[in-house]
Amino acid sequence: MVSGHCLFLTVLQLFVLLAWLTSYAEGRSLKCSSGKPCSDRTPVIIIPGDLGNQLEAKLDKPSVVHYICYKKTNDYFTLWLNLELLVPIAIDCWIDNMRLIYNRTTRTSGAPEGVDIRVPGFGGTDTVEYLDPSKRSVGMYFFAIVQGLVNDGYVRGDDIRGAPYDWRKAPNENKAYFLALQQMIEEMARKAGGPVALIAHSMGNVYTLYFLNHQPQAWKDKYIKTFISLGAPWAGVVKTVRVVTSGDNNRIPVISSLKIRQQQRTAVSTIWLFPNGNIWPADQVLVRTPTTNYTVRDYQHFFQDVGFPDGWEMHKDTEHLVGDLEHPGVPVHCLYGSGVPTTQSYQYTTFPDSEPDEVTFGDGDGTVNLLSAIQCKHWVGKMAYPVKLVELPDNEHVNMLLNQTTVAYIKAVLNQP
Repeated sequence: MVSGHCLFLTVLQLFVLLAWLTSYAEGRSLKCSSGKPCSDRTPVIIIPGDLGNQLEAKLDKPSVVHYICYKKTNDYFTLWLNLELLVPIAIDCWIDNMRLIYNRTTRTSGAPEGVDIRVPGFGGTDTVEYLDPSKRSVGMYFFAIVQGLVNDGYVRGDDIRGAPYDWRKAPNENKAYFLALQQMIEEMARKAGGPVALIAHSMGNVYTLYFLNHQPQAWKDKYIKTFISLGAPWAGVVKTVRVVTSGDNNRIPVISSLKIRQQQRTAVSTIWLFPNGNIWPADQVLVRTPTTNYTVRDYQHFFQDVGFPDGWEMHKDTEHLVGDLEHPGVPVHCLYGSGVPTTQSYQYTTFPDSEPDEVTFGDGDGTVNLLSAIQCKHWVGKMAYPVKLVELPDNEHVNMLLNQTTVAYIKAVLNQP
């Protein structure tokens, strides 16, 4: 026989247990007012990479670099990607509007006087599906992935959204963006009754890592279901060294590499993606010249020699942001390309104001070196959150987004309970 006192304790303990279980469940799975999940689809947020979303500009400049350049506009116009601005002469206007000016006192970068740049389409998908608003195939980016999910019932701007940002800057200068991203995640999770999946490409992955590393673990447990990483430059890429040295026209013959270097050097994110000195072999030569070989230990000397001392200041501002590659504290699917010749080092006879005379290639996806892409392997077993590496042989850096194998894998992850 159970006494009344013992029965009271048993019932009290049961209530305490139920309250704890309810609290734990709410922390792991958000519910709608009915107590049931609002949707059977995991909400998705797309975080693009460097150059990976449209930018718009409005001008009211005191002067211009060429008489054909607009000095003042009544409204915003597409700055990136606008193919009409990337032709000879017009590109001078584009460079002057697109460049950043670094301030050594504030340790921040800003637009030239009279140039106002904004990021259109936050919360939608249009500006990450196609970089060119005309939706020409040359600007296709996340379209295949978004359309693949829409075919399965997702709704653009509802349970699949984009989180574009000013990719010229590193995370330390995009604090308002991260606040907006956090609020969108929470809003989507509440509406869906369950946590959100983050899908990022290229530099968007290290942006996402920075964001997650700055969130409390309880918040991540509540709001993030998984992080699907595509082509991540976890430890930087060698290609950025060429961009700063002699520019990179991405094989577009009408664009001079040295001319576009004027803008490319000013993008702080380019400096941020220099090979990580904590991970890259200290004896691996990145740039060879008749007088000097440069490794990850020679960045200060390198920036001085290429005539861009601000680059060293930018490097000091950003090298620590994700330099230790701390585990993001969420489940991760790390997809990476391999088997595509990827720049490993450059050799210059005339340094730095000429094209490299010789390029040495290694493994990777054509942009991200394999050494950098597989750094997520160090997270395996470090925390309770699973990390899965998925190699995509012969997949180029951007083309992996168009690969139906990639789309199918994403769908399988999203459909997991």
